[in-house]
Amino acid sequence: MLKQSLQQKLLQKLSPQQIQLMKLLQLPTTELEVRIKEELEANPALEEGQEKEEWEDEAKEVADDEGSEALDEFDFDEYLDDETPDYRLSAQNHGADIEDKTIPFSGGATFFERLRDQLGLLDVSPDIRGFSEHIIGNLDEAGYLRRDLESIVNDLAFTEGISVEREALEEALAVIQQLDPAGVGARNLQECLVLQLRRKFENGSDSKLVRRLSQRLGLEILEHHFESFSKKHYSRIQKKLDIDEESLRDALNEITQLNPKPGNSGSESSRGSAVQIVPDFLLSIEENELRLQLNQRNAPELRISPMYKEMMATYASGAKTNAQQKDALAFVKQKVDSAKWFVDAVVQRQRTLTITMQAIVDRQQAYFISGDETDLRPMILKDIADEVKMDISTVSRVANSKYVQTPYGTFLLKSFFSESLTTETGEEVSSREVKKILEEAIESEDKRKPLSDEKLSKVLNDKGYNIARRTVAKYREQLGLPVARLRKELG
Repeated sequence: MLKQSLQQKLLQKLSPQQIQLMKLLQLPTTELEVRIKEELEANPALEEGQEKEEWEDEAKEVADDEGSEALDEFDFDEYLDDETPDYRLSAQNHGADIEDKTIPFSGGATFFERLRDQLGLLDVSPDIRGFSEHIIGNLDEAGYLRRDLESIVNDLAFTEGISVEREALEEALAVIQQLDPAGVGARNLQECLVLQLRRKFENGSDSKLVRRLSQRLGLEILEHHFESFSKKHYSRIQKKLDIDEESLRDALNEITQLNPKPGNSGSESSRGSAVQIVPDFLLSIEENELRLQLNQRNAPELRISPMYKEMMATYASGAKTNAQQKDALAFVKQKVDSAKWFVDAVVQRQRTLTITMQAIVDRQQAYFISGDETDLRPMILKDIADEVKMDISTVSRVANSKYVQTPYGTFLLKSFFSESLTTETGEEVSSREVKKILEEAIESEDKRKPLSDEKLSKVLNDKGYNIARRTVAKYREQLGLPVARLRKELG
């Protein structure tokens, strides 16, 4: 049974221009440059260059004879594509089913390609070569084989129809473990370190007897006392091996020089490349005053093509006697409107970035002048959003992907945001300040007897920061610092 009814709904929808602004706002400088180049290539009505204020007056004069002659020389058909559907010429010209593709570029051989190249130089049977290549495909980016050989046996049987014995895969894995860098093909950290140190010892590149003895002792520790080594139970190792502290220190020095992630030891990552950070803001101190600048690469000069403006004015003022002329006017208008929206979005992006960063600088003025992290004030996204009268999500888009270059280094904006804590005197301080003091306390501790979280909490309490032990543990983990037992070192 069909039924008709009237309903009222209150919906909040974003215009294409607002969506475009949000997308531009979250782009860092390098990605903005790429986005602008894409728009310049896609829209012939958009050009690089400074906009002329008098363009409206010029557009009104294009209907005269001189303007008409200039238009006659322009082949408008070059910009028409009769096969493009109408919905792709609208302002929101990407449907939900249109895939947004980007093409990544990388140079040089990957980690896996280098392994296969080395494998091609070895004298091994075709079967072992094929199994070795299959195992290489199962290595992770760090160079480890995380899957057990039984699973690979089953893979080859069910997916490739190849019956293989585990012993053959063991032989193939042994071939891979001969490749460079040393340690590749290991199934765990212990095996990885053993492979590296054993190769150094067997190569005998170091003729010093003391060094050779230290390497041999290091192998003994890794092969038979790895658990004690990983937990830094050094006294237990000394007792079991009957060695003095100096010998243990030399052996540990050999071990710490090894690479726990041999797959990342090449000049490039296997599936990624180094990212160059380009600051969005430049902050300098001139005569004890802070001076903030927007990176000029963030402020490109864009304008609407004068030719397209003239074409639009000409077609609009003339009689549209056929469908082709009407379509031509619609095409030109759509391109000009799209260019105008893009220019406006870039300008609005510059304005939003500048206002937001200036509010951050004003609030953290003491820190930016001194460079001392203990001068950082508590600051959350809402503080800046209230100051600049913008939505928190807008401030978040700016803070999460933008960098500022200061006299003390280049930092991500979100690193200046932190929660507040109250001292015994009732003063609000930044959690960044507390983390800095915690980090300094750990750096200056006696590494033979590192401070536990409980003792670190007492150190902070003595300095006036009422911090519980579990909060110390949370901050220590955020700083990437291990527990006391793993910070222990030999003197």
